[in-house]
Amino acid sequence: MATVTFDHVTKKYGEVTAVDDLDLEINDGEFMVLVGPSGCGKTTSLRMIAGLEEISSGTLRIGDRVVNDVAPKDRDIAMVFQSYALYPHMTVRDNLAFGLKLRKVPKSEIERRVKEAADTIQLSNLLDRKPKELSGGQRQRVALGRAIVREPAVFLMDEPLSNLDAKLRVQTRAEIARLHQRLGTTMVYVTHDQVEAMTMGTRIAVMNDGLLQQVGSPQELYDHPVNKFVAGFIGSPSMNFATLTASGTGDAAILTGEGLSIPLPPRLRAAADSVHGKTLIAGFRPEHLDIGDGGPDMAGFRAKADVVEYLGNDELLHLSLEGHDLVAVVSSAHLVRPGDIVSFQLPLDKLHLFDSETGAVIRDDAPFAATA
Repeated sequence: MATVTFDHVTKKYGEVTAVDDLDLEINDGEFMVLVGPSGCGKTTSLRMIAGLEEISSGTLRIGDRVVNDVAPKDRDIAMVFQSYALYPHMTVRDNLAFGLKLRKVPKSEIERRVKEAADTIQLSNLLDRKPKELSGGQRQRVALGRAIVREPAVFLMDEPLSNLDAKLRVQTRAEIARLHQRLGTTMVYVTHDQVEAMTMGTRIAVMNDGLLQQVGSPQELYDHPVNKFVAGFIGSPSMNFATLTASGTGDAAILTGEGLSIPLPPRLRAAADSVHGKTLIAGFRPEHLDIGDGGPDMAGFRAKADVVEYLGNDELLHLSLEGHDLVAVVSSAHLVRPGDIVSFQLPLDKLHLFDSETGAVIRDDAPFAATA
């Protein structure tokens, strides 16, 4: 096992900066997920760990060793790609053993590792089959097994579930999480799917446009996003945003916009003077909205349900409110129908506020810097 450290690492392709001054410490035994939209630099960062991309500047360490100029085969890593990349003419057993044979590992040691890997990922009864005789989920497990037999210091996984259907993704997601708990090896996992990131990662690193936005546990990113991008990217369905104007001071401070009038949350009233007259972005999650007429420490509004998606226990409501398109997740017991005008309530302690120019979160300990 080992730590992985990006120390001001930058990767450029000509004039294009793919990863910009990345500072990130991945702890020994941690499951770190790199997440973000396409082109954000997450896969490039993973490939730099693997040695498949050269570093333009900065230092990359695996454990205590600087690996900027170390060949991929000498980095003590194992990588699982989006493509299974199995040898079609070989059995599962031979696919698992092939890399070890190339490294001249003794036959008895190969047999031990293959058996242990097959037991770990539940492939023992499939060792004599060829890839064409396996399901997609089984093929992905073989690809995982081929990494496991290496017994590396670091596992690297580049969107390994994207070729699976929805049910298999959920199943294999749980298998990889259990695998990490069992092996305790450092894992770096790349995905664009924030649900995968939230359910699997010990910590998550959110990237956008080559820049690291925030690093933290899933709950930290969900409850305390540092900016509008992280707030909108983490959580499914995405956070609702509305542009509002702040007015008043102290307990009378209020946020108003088309169809919305929200008291400034108590935790932010100390900052009321600094936001007075400013345009802010209010953010609130669909699951924090509920049907009701409000009350103490609640904001209330009425909106029209345009589309209702029945999800069994819940309903996903697509709402229209004087130019705002909002989403709410409520209990299906409410039996909302398209066209209904519904009263909603939002706990003020679930409201997030962001600078309309920089996107930075506004907190009671973070002064507001934007202009009106």
